[in-house]
Amino acid sequence: MNISALQKERAKYQPKVPKSLTGAVRLVEGAKTESVADQAEIAKLFPNTYGMPLISFEAGEVKKDRQPLNVGVILSGGQAPGGHNVISGIFDGIKKLNSESKLYGFLGGPGGLVDHKYIELTAEIIDDYRNTGGFDIIGSGRTKLEEDWQYDKGLEIAKDLDLNSLVIIGGDDSNTNACVLAEYYAAKGEKLQVIGCPKTIDGDLKNEMIETSFGFDTATKVYSELIGNIQRDANSAKKYWHFIKLMGRSASHIGLECALKTQPNITLISEEVEEKQQTLDEVVTYMADIVAKRAENGDNFGVALIPEGLIEFIPEMKILISELNDLLAEGTDSEKEFKHLKKSHRVEWVSEHITPDSSKVLLSLPTGIANQLMLDRDPHGNVQVSLIETEKLLGEMVDTKLAEMKEAGQYVGKFGTQYHFFGYEGRCAAPSNFDADYCYSLGYTASVLISDGLTGYMSSVRNTTAPADEWIAGGVPVTMMMNMEKRHGHMKPVIQKALVELDGAPYKYFISKRGEWAFNTCFIYPGPIQYFGPTEVCDVTTETLKLEQAK
Repeated sequence: MNISALQKERAKYQPKVPKSLTGAVRLVEGAKTESVADQAEIAKLFPNTYGMPLISFEAGEVKKDRQPLNVGVILSGGQAPGGHNVISGIFDGIKKLNSESKLYGFLGGPGGLVDHKYIELTAEIIDDYRNTGGFDIIGSGRTKLEEDWQYDKGLEIAKDLDLNSLVIIGGDDSNTNACVLAEYYAAKGEKLQVIGCPKTIDGDLKNEMIETSFGFDTATKVYSELIGNIQRDANSAKKYWHFIKLMGRSASHIGLECALKTQPNITLISEEVEEKQQTLDEVVTYMADIVAKRAENGDNFGVALIPEGLIEFIPEMKILISELNDLLAEGTDSEKEFKHLKKSHRVEWVSEHITPDSSKVLLSLPTGIANQLMLDRDPHGNVQVSLIETEKLLGEMVDTKLAEMKEAGQYVGKFGTQYHFFGYEGRCAAPSNFDADYCYSLGYTASVLISDGLTGYMSSVRNTTAPADEWIAGGVPVTMMMNMEKRHGHMKPVIQKALVELDGAPYKYFISKRGEWAFNTCFIYPGPIQYFGPTEVCDVTTETLKLEQAK
């Protein structure tokens, strides 16, 4: 593989880990735990892995004559910075326990387990990927492990390779799958352990025991550098409003963190919009009022951050999308009729076949966005919300609102827009020092959970605003984080997504400052991620974590 000068230097970086992981460790059992919700249902579904204790590690005496471990690893779902360091941590951990231990990587995600596609990950391979971004060491995929035949196929290759454990690196759905696998194998009396690691740049896999998901720190630093660059351009040219959509469909953690880092004029928080039951017009009016107020001071420029999934949190838009999904469901008579219409007639036709309230909302949208809602559909016939250009929707509607305000003498400025979407730019960046340390620690912790014969646990590293040697390594039972949700018409156990907490310290700090940031130019320009230099510059964690832990 081609290696840059930066990568050569990064390869020399030795990730910092908790003291408890630098030598041998012993288990310290916490109190028995129960699921946060739907306890009876979860206990019934997971009789072999429910109610297990929390685990933490501390330094202890070396255990002699440890047997070699054979471990399989899977990268599941979207990429996140630091995945290679999780794998490096697992590799180093099992090799330290016994140099004869082996690590196998299943290719292309969970599908590699089912299809028996794998490679042995040797030191020569691992060393090329230390402290690098991406998932290209073995690739990732989105195959869901949901059926018995898939579990049995996985068991076949596990027996062929004499695996002690599988480590699944992924988000909430992937770790839910890991827990289901662990229960399935335990119920059959199989020795195969399953351990999860928390990954997602969206930041929505978090709770008391999982303080942050890996990749969130790096991705938000990458986005914040880009936002800072745009803010500096806006403050230099002083003639454009930049509407920036940020990745994060289910929660607004990325938008909030980037706002705390860069102090833009407008940041929309989806959870707040839903909590206040705001209409699309109210959101647009809020933005237009800020644009108008800044124009009074001669500032015809600014920056607005918009979460990717915003429109699903606007109640009237959620209802509209639901009605469109029903009306245009694949194979229905209405869907067939819709397909035979001229494109120029489709909006009007749809507006006549949905409720009056939804019709009003549809007709208020810019034509291009209305067509996206009707035409960009997934294989199941549902609207592909992630493809909707929400930043352009809001930009065009703010422009229309400002024109109305100008006629009424309420706006005197000029409004020009530039549009951006930051998503893939942050998913495979070289991990920050925090993520390099955190991911390596998660992987090493997974190796210790495996060595102590545990299954159904997620690797956990806490106290992450302290120096890395003070972090608390351990494991949390995945069942502890589950509740029952309706998926595809059936109630299923899932790890609940963590949304922005409107009574949490990060959000409260944000709302205490956003008025000042809105009407004044308080931009911060973070610049690129720093890998080499003083600890206080290179090893800082997220603003979110610092505010949550008040450190």
